[in-house]
Amino acid sequence: MAAFPAATRWRKDREQALTPGAVSQQLKQLEERIGAPLFIRTRQGMQLTEAGEQVYPALLQAFEQIERSLGSLGSLEARNARQTLTVSTTPSFAASWLVPRLGRFTERHPDIDVRVEASSDLIHFQRDRVDVAIRHGLGDYPGLACQRLMASVLVPVASPALLARGPLIQEPADCLAFPLLQNSNRADWVLWLKALGVSEPTHADRGPAFNDELLLIRAAEAGQGLALIRDVHARAEIDAGRLVLALDQPWPSDFAYYLVWPASVQEKPAMTLFREWLEQEASYGEV
Repeated sequence: MAAFPAATRWRKDREQALTPGAVSQQLKQLEERIGAPLFIRTRQGMQLTEAGEQVYPALLQAFEQIERSLGSLGSLEARNARQTLTVSTTPSFAASWLVPRLGRFTERHPDIDVRVEASSDLIHFQRDRVDVAIRHGLGDYPGLACQRLMASVLVPVASPALLARGPLIQEPADCLAFPLLQNSNRADWVLWLKALGVSEPTHADRGPAFNDELLLIRAAEAGQGLALIRDVHARAEIDAGRLVLALDQPWPSDFAYYLVWPASVQEKPAMTLFREWLEQEASYGEV
């Protein structure tokens, strides 16, 4: 029969997870199930019986497996304890404004994991598991809470090489001498020209069309034509000299960028911190 330390080790393994009373109860139930005692008392202490010797290795292996599983569970609980926030916004806003700044939020709040989903599609917050969205509009979002972040203006931009080839642009109507790059509904150039006094902007709705401003920017950088871009999206390209203003005639609009989220859902602490940070970043303006 094994000496006392083996019995002690078995009991100690069990006591790591259970109280002494619970351990005794479990041992008693096990002895009743196999119909034989597992321990005997001697002058030297407790010793395993022959039946105890037989079941000890398998039980020890089972306890070790439970311990490993509990360790994995602890790691999982630690990961789940981290705060997560899923943000939906358009590809152009994500690439030109949000992503370049996001590192500052991560430095300030390293315990919050932000996931950015870039899409122009309408979202269903619960179905798509999105916490908050950033959208460009008039702020009319029924059933949703919203916070205005910043307004934007449309500015005509082009590559320096395209403008250098001429003709000279001195007033809005001069833009019609160049190829015009269009947004997806081909409305911006027509509206911009009319707002600036061009009553009949001929062919203002002609030219390649793109469903995202990031694509418009890339086409303009390649010298394919003039593009009307929201200033917040083209700022980096203008600062770097890849694009220049074709005419200093920004067109303000009633549209703005809004942060929107379900009004009926209790706000996460991470969401509150993200809203406060976004408001601060929007007030700074420059990256």
